[in-house]
Amino acid sequence: MARKAKRARRAARSVSSGARARKNRSDARSVQRTIQGTFNRSDLVAVGVLNLVRDTIVTAFAGAKDVGVELRGAAVAAAHGAIRAAYRISGDLGAVAREAVRGTITAANQIGGDARGAANSAAQGAVGAADEVRGDVATVARRAVEGSVAAAREIGDDVGTLAKNTAAGAIEAADRIGSAAGRAVRTTLSQTVAGVRALVSDARSGPADATPGVQRARRATGRPRRGMKPARARARSRRRPR
Repeated sequence: MARKAKRARRAARSVSSGARARKNRSDARSVQRTIQGTFNRSDLVAVGVLNLVRDTIVTAFAGAKDVGVELRGAAVAAAHGAIRAAYRISGDLGAVAREAVRGTITAANQIGGDARGAANSAAQGAVGAADEVRGDVATVARRAVEGSVAAAREIGDDVGTLAKNTAAGAIEAADRIGSAAGRAVRTTLSQTVAGVRALVSDARSGPADATPGVQRARRATGRPRRGMKPARARARSRRRPR
């Protein structure tokens, strides 16, 4: 009896895990079909991609308790579907990649998912789809990182870390395409990530640079500088006693 009970529990676990896996694949395919269908029905510009991707992912995972693995699959599917749909309407693949990654990250943050993992997966989906439609994978990778920077500022995440995760996803997808694509994406993103680091460094040093300006503004209010007598007092000291 004990052995039969153990086998029954194992069978139940395997059935439940298989059902979860099928549900994960179903969620990702549902996101992709929704995005493609919406693009086919309307001529959306890049800003529409942001709302479409974000709202579709949020709706797909409404009420979900664990969005970890499902979110990564949905992020790939969302970016992949957006790029392919944009290609069919002769859209700007770079702009679509930027807004798809941005929408995926903001959606992940909204549903309490891993925004950095979602950024990595979305970049993989965008670069992979760009290769399928014979687009410029290096440009799509660069714009994907730009989307992560914009999203990081919106949700208050670390810009450098989020951009780094997005770049890693883009490079991983490019390496799967081939060595030439991998080199092109690495060369492009080395400049892009360097620019992001410079922006982050400037932003961090901004408050310190502003301090001298505050001090000069205080001196311009007419208050005497430390160690100097007021003008009226100096005038009295120069008068000779009668």
